Amino acid sequence: MPKKQYHTIRDIARIAGVTPGTVSRALHNSPLVNIDTKKRILRIADELNYTPNLVARRLSTGKTFAIGVIVPFFTRPSVSERLDGAVSVLSNSHYDLVIHNVETTEQREAGFRDVLRRERIDGALILSMPILEADVDLLAQANIPVVMVDTKHPDLPLFDCVTVDDVDGGYKATKHLINLGHSKIGFISDVTERLFAPRSDNGYQFTSSRDRYTGYRKAMEEAGIPVREEYFAKEQHGFREARGLAAQMLALEDPPTAIFASNDTQAFGVIQAARGKGLSVPEDLSVVGYDDVQAAEFMELTTVRQMLFESGRQGVEILMEKINGKTNDPKHTIIPTEIIVRKSTASPK
Repeated sequence: MPKKQYHTIRDIARIAGVTPGTVSRALHNSPLVNIDTKKRILRIADELNYTPNLVARRLSTGKTFAIGVIVPFFTRPSVSERLDGAVSVLSNSHYDLVIHNVETTEQREAGFRDVLRRERIDGALILSMPILEADVDLLAQANIPVVMVDTKHPDLPLFDCVTVDDVDGGYKATKHLINLGHSKIGFISDVTERLFAPRSDNGYQFTSSRDRYTGYRKAMEEAGIPVREEYFAKEQHGFREARGLAAQMLALEDPPTAIFASNDTQAFGVIQAARGKGLSVPEDLSVVGYDDVQAAEFMELTTVRQMLFESGRQGVEILMEKINGKTNDPKHTIIPTEIIVRKSTASPK
């Protein structure tokens, strides 16, 4: 089998009849290179299938050309779609995306202790990861740019962040059901998000479900509808867990006519529970989810769209600006939500 031939900048320079420096400037889109010369160099590089030597590039620039992402449970649909947004920005760059998945306390500690080091990455994205008190000093001392997406902390006001207005999203979902005529509205949440845990607690402290529940209560109280304890349930994040919670709620003597789930995965479980009891969605039970993951459209689920792809894309764009020294002022971007009405909601009987 013939050995693959690798070409260098000097090979391109020899064929193009220019110096290696000119080739380097052309490949970096320098305005100092004549446009016709640049086109000729790029054509030759393409014909030779030229791939830059990243090791040499890293040594000459002092950069790793790697972006670190610290993310919990990256197989969750909402997290996966945010990662797709991040990848879309880097796909045409020289940067690699290094994912540090967190599912245990040990992995979490290692992520904040070891990943945030300049010799490993040029910048970091903290994606959907709650910031604990123990993390604040580590992040404040990081000598690389850090951007937070779907998370924030009051003690890190100078950090760039891209967040979603989950209170408003929860309000819109509940208001949609109230406008349809529902007053018996259940809410199903993740127990792992520790809705009412104190900030000093050392466990995970995701705030999204808490904020969505706050929006739910706001809409209910605004409409003068009592918030009933039996219409609130929480369990580990998952389809089966939500299906079990919904089955219990629908077995009540006075069951809800609508259920708002704090994410689409749980909403799918609610729909399955309703079908298991011979109920029709939306004729017997209206269901609203949150996230608008790709499967939501297929399931014809009414849900709250929170621009998952867009938040990941914007987070990496801000991070690249920081890495390239284009901006110093912190950006606090709030992405609005939108209620997407499909066929899982209707007026109650």
